[in-house]
This record gives sequence, structure tokens and C-alpha cells, in this order.
Amino acid sequence: MELSKRLQAVAGLVTPGLKLADIGTDHAYIPICLVQEDIIPAAIAMDVNQGPLERAEKNIKEHKLEGRIQTRLSNGFASLKSGEADTAVIAGMGGGLTIRILEEGMSVVRTLKECILQPQSEIDKVRAFLLEEGFLFIREDMVEEDGKYYPMMKVSPPAADGQEARDKWNETQLRYGKYLLQDKHPVLRQYLEREIRIKKQILIGLKGQNSARILERKKELEKELEHAEKGLMYYAV
Repeated sequence: MELSKRLQAVAGLVTPGLKLADIGTDHAYIPICLVQEDIIPAAIAMDVNQGPLERAEKNIKEHKLEGRIQTRLSNGFASLKSGEADTAVIAGMGGGLTIRILEEGMSVVRTLKECILQPQSEIDKVRAFLLEEGFLFIREDMVEEDGKYYPMMKVSPPAADGQEARDKWNETQLRYGKYLLQDKHPVLRQYLEREIRIKKQILIGLKGQNSARILERKKELEKELEHAEKGLMYYAV
């Protein structure tokens, strides 16, 4: 099965040989691809809505993988028992929903070996939540597809005893990803350069406008520009 660049990158973070739970599976593209290529032995494709689950079932049958991929109606991790999966993918959801799914399913999440997360928004809040809860960042990646940028991460869940050391990231690292910055990821650089260019153009366009609303907007843009420039400084070292 041919995956989009975004889904291919997400699937590429899954450790070979692990049983997968795909939370919010939609068409079940990731489980189908990973099982079909024998990267993983089996998967559970889960979704909160019946419609996407029916599409997933149809795709699984078309690829003759019913014996290796189960489907399950589930709100997040609610229908997954400890030991049924080793790794979980949560991709394509908003940051707030990603956090809620992890919070509500934490008893199961703690039994997993890894989680692959690709939030569509509020990435900094997701990173901050993971660090606060004691998740260990293993790897970060980022791709550009059709003019949109998609950061993603592979993390190890916190230990059941809660004794893990919590890593500290600064605000720039929370915004853009500590490992993406340290690795000088080329796609992040492209994103930062675009952000700096856009913010500067908008600020030029707002010159001479001094209403309260415009002044507030200028302050926001200047702060965003400052963070993007701090991020780009990692590439100069």
C-alpha cells in the first residue's frame, strides 16, 4: 500500500516486530502497510466512530489481512487491554485531543513500549505534557507535504512507579522540538525560514498602523519572529 509522505513518516517511527494499536485509525492505512510488509506481526485498528471503522474493515478485507488486523470501536484506549499492544499510533488529531486520549488511557499507555504521536496543532503543549508526565523522547521527525509541515515524535511512556527523571526543555525547544533542533533537521530549517519570511512581510505591511488591535498583533508577531530566529540559530552552530 502506498502511503502519503506524512503517514509514511509516522509508520517509519514504529519499531519493527511490535504489536500495534492504531488509535483513530480512519482507513487503517498504517496498520495495513506495516502488516502487509511484515514490519509488525499484528495490529488493532481502533476508532471512536462507526463510519471510519467500516472503511477500515473494508480496506483490511481487500488486502486479505483480517487474520492479522482486528478492528475495534473505541474512544481512545478505552477498549484496549494491557498486553494487547506494544506500540500505539495517535496521528492526525489536534493537540488537545491527543493529550486527552493519553491522559484518559494512561493505565494502558504505561504498559506500552512506545507511542508514536503526530499532533496537528498545539505541538508545544503536547511536548510540555509529555515531559511533565515523564515520557522519554526517543526520536523526532518532520515532513513537508503539499505546503504543510508535520512534526512527529516517538516517545517511551512513563514507568508505572513514576520514578523517571523529567527532562527540561526551553520554550524554543518546546515550540520546535529539541531533537529536531539538535539534529539540524532540514525540514524544520525550511519551516523556520518560511516563518521568519512571512512574519517579516506581515510586520512590514502593518507599518504605520497603530490601533490597539494592530499594536497587539505586532507584539505577537515580534514574539513569534524572535522564537523562530532563536530556532534558526541552532543551524548556525
